[in-house]
Amino acid sequence: MTEQDPVTVNDPRGPVNNGGGHQYVFYGAGADWMTRKAGVPLRIAREDRMRLADRFVPPAGYRVAADRLEKPGSVVLLDAPPGSGRRAAAIMLLHGLDEDGGAVEGVRFEELPATDNGQDEATPAPGEGDRFLLDLSGIADEEAYAKAQRRLAVRRSQVQEAGAHMVVVLPTGMGHAHAPDFEPHTVTLGRPRGIAVITRYLRMDRMPFRPADLESTGLQPLCDRSPMRELARLAGLVRAARDSGRFGADFAGWLDQAMHAVTDRAGEVGQQVAKARTTPERALLLTTAMFEDVRADTVYEAWHDLMRTVRHEEEVTTELARTDFGERLTALGIERDPDGRLRFGRLAYADAVRTYFWANFPGVRDDLKDWIDHAAGLRGLTTDDRVNIVVRFGERSLAVGRPDHLFELVVRWAARATGASCDPRAVAALELGLSHERFGGWFRRRMYECARSGPLSDGLARVLITACLQSLGATHPDQAMVRLHYLAVRRGEVAGEAREALLDLVGRDRRLYRLLIDRLRDRTRRDPRWAEPHLRLLTELLRSDRAPDPPPWPDLFLGWETVLSQPPTELWNPLVSSWLNAAADDSTREMALDVMVGATHGRPAALHRLYTIACDWAGLARHPSRAAVAALFWQHIDHTRYARAESTGRTGTGSRTTEEAR
Repeated sequence: MTEQDPVTVNDPRGPVNNGGGHQYVFYGAGADWMTRKAGVPLRIAREDRMRLADRFVPPAGYRVAADRLEKPGSVVLLDAPPGSGRRAAAIMLLHGLDEDGGAVEGVRFEELPATDNGQDEATPAPGEGDRFLLDLSGIADEEAYAKAQRRLAVRRSQVQEAGAHMVVVLPTGMGHAHAPDFEPHTVTLGRPRGIAVITRYLRMDRMPFRPADLESTGLQPLCDRSPMRELARLAGLVRAARDSGRFGADFAGWLDQAMHAVTDRAGEVGQQVAKARTTPERALLLTTAMFEDVRADTVYEAWHDLMRTVRHEEEVTTELARTDFGERLTALGIERDPDGRLRFGRLAYADAVRTYFWANFPGVRDDLKDWIDHAAGLRGLTTDDRVNIVVRFGERSLAVGRPDHLFELVVRWAARATGASCDPRAVAALELGLSHERFGGWFRRRMYECARSGPLSDGLARVLITACLQSLGATHPDQAMVRLHYLAVRRGEVAGEAREALLDLVGRDRRLYRLLIDRLRDRTRRDPRWAEPHLRLLTELLRSDRAPDPPPWPDLFLGWETVLSQPPTELWNPLVSSWLNAAADDSTREMALDVMVGATHGRPAALHRLYTIACDWAGLARHPSRAAVAALFWQHIDHTRYARAESTGRTGTGSRTTEEAR
């Protein structure tokens, strides 16, 4: 035994060890990047990037932007006209930084929010090689753009310091409002050749055609003036015409049908609706468009349901005296296939009908919402039928700026769900909203509001959990974590389901695991009166079977420090025992024993409780590995107690913990 002279350090500038035992110095990433309360990143799925890369045609100026982006810490601002594929170009610039398209372990590829949404979520600090997309193209007024530029200045500085990469898509018509220091980082992109885009898409769909087949008189004007998304849609319609088997067997016929679908359908529908003056005719036209490829009997039932919803009075005559259903279908150009399913004879006509009614009959949108609420549950529908109907309704509602209509149906359908299952209609509707380019943020905010406060049905909670795992967890994992956290600390059976979903989500991502530890530590300290559910969740998160492999010791230390600073409770036993088991099964996990003891900071009551837990654990089975682990744990405990006594110059217990004071 050696004597240790006390050491005093005044005004320390770094980590100091003044006593026996190990010193734990864990460096974090510093202050969160953009600590403002804001939306968090959107992960751009690698599969989507790979698919885009197969179809992408570089525009003029792309090579210049790519060369500038190669240097670590570089930020490139893209100035390009709407419809030129500027967002796709930004994604491809980041994707092309290395040969594997950004699949390097630990490198983030994420989209940053363009605006501040005021939620309690912060974007973590960037790391070396990380890639970020910032799309400001949706900003339309100078005040909002000025705010966005101030945030961009901070982001740009952080990216440069970290050696990351960022591409920014600038808004159109705001050149006069650009900050002067933007100019050196700005690259102007042109528009890709439309015919090259069409060709690339068709070839990726394995379409049998020759270059001469694209010399159609009407195709070139479309290629010259249509936005890139419309050209992609045109190629998709050519594929749909081929796959349907109803429009011949040659490419020229498929292309002709696709071109008619994108150029003539709106006018054709307008003419048909003008001729169909009665409520039954128009209702049948819309019902078939919503229920296309559904059996005729079910469409018939949905048709009558729509007429009741819009308060149409039935004819006083019997049905046998009226025009029969088949004649009505024929008059409207609706076909019945051999399986009894209904569809329009022209390609993409149903979509044009839906678009026309939502655009030109705004006064009936509320009625259509109530109609779909009931009609999407008719008995003759399969699950696929129901989801298709929900998607069709959702696409139209979002196109006319009514995301509230779609979310209201999510709430209704979810509330009616029985048992522990989710209504597939509610899940499909919510995931459609989350994936929408314009309204995705609106749906994420509604999820946040539902999860955080107010009454919540079990059915809606389950739909939120499912959407977090299946959709939000893949695109906005940080936001999925926050929403699942709020759901997990509510009362009731569904809270347990949310807890399992949350732990599963963060267990697959070391960064999310660290973020959740930090979040739970903060909630535990913020208000002791409401800390208990957060502390329970933190304790479960810190168990050995929940930790990533290899264990993130610095993060575990911080978490254990929070748990072990509380009065010893029943929560300690499963946590400590799980790591004793892990150490007994795997010697590489023995570090947990030392780190866990260090997290007590030498508090006697905490050390005594750890000692007792280890005794009980070792006594459960007389096994050599358990005895060895327990002995090692006791050594760490004794060493810490000795070091504390030496550093305080006394052999007593020192200051009392909360437990000792009781």
